[in-house]
Amino acid sequence: MEKNHVIRIKCRDRKGLIAGISGAMFKHGHNILVMKEFVETETETFFARLEISGDLNADLIYFELAALLPEGAEINIIPRQKKNIVILVTKEHHCLSDLLIRYYFNELHANVQAVIGNYNSLQPFTQKFHIPFHLVSHEHITREQFERNILDILEQYKPDYLVLAKFMRILSPEFVTRYNERIINIHHSFLPAFIGANPYKKAYERGVKLIGATAHIVNNDLDEGPIITQQIIPVKHDDDLRDMIEAGHEVEKAVLAEALKMVLEDRIFVSGNKTIIFS
Repeated sequence: MEKNHVIRIKCRDRKGLIAGISGAMFKHGHNILVMKEFVETETETFFARLEISGDLNADLIYFELAALLPEGAEINIIPRQKKNIVILVTKEHHCLSDLLIRYYFNELHANVQAVIGNYNSLQPFTQKFHIPFHLVSHEHITREQFERNILDILEQYKPDYLVLAKFMRILSPEFVTRYNERIINIHHSFLPAFIGANPYKKAYERGVKLIGATAHIVNNDLDEGPIITQQIIPVKHDDDLRDMIEAGHEVEKAVLAEALKMVLEDRIFVSGNKTIIFS
């Protein structure tokens, strides 16, 4: 049995929930190291995240909590261990390189099982880290076949999350459903501005004074999934398009790393098209 767990709870709000949860932990000899909670008043939904210590019988705790919480409560008891991820890429290297360097120095808090690319441009770099690289070309085949080829590879690894590190292909609703709320994307603009391709070119032509990046959970609306985190930086009048792109790449790396940290530490709840994040 693991000595440290995260417990995540989502249920209808009512009085006494915090007292009941705390009492259940005390009853079974668990120390609550951290407990954060939030009530979304418009939906009357209660969210809580606990970090607990002590030898834990997950089934016993689950049924104890299910009995005291409102009917239909979502309860997740998660051992504190590294998640498994597969990274999907196209040609741009900056996000992948940042993630693999963090992984190499044990700062990513995840196991990178493999990288899948629809071009082989990043294969030599990936293999320097002794990580399998799978080339799945999208050319001369249907999107359905392309995605089926990716899913066949993913079935070998069964990752907890997919990370789209500048993967420039639109995924079908069927694919997204297979990994519901488990696909993380980095978008190279401060959404909802400049949705779709070539956002830096659009921003440059518009003469913006700020550019940014957005990490979000992928759903079936292009670049409109629940937002995890965003950052912006200023743009000067004498910055050309290349300057903007280089600066934007730095923001993208930082935003993706921050978002993955919160995802991998089980800090994010999805509520409709919004996120509740216990930092």
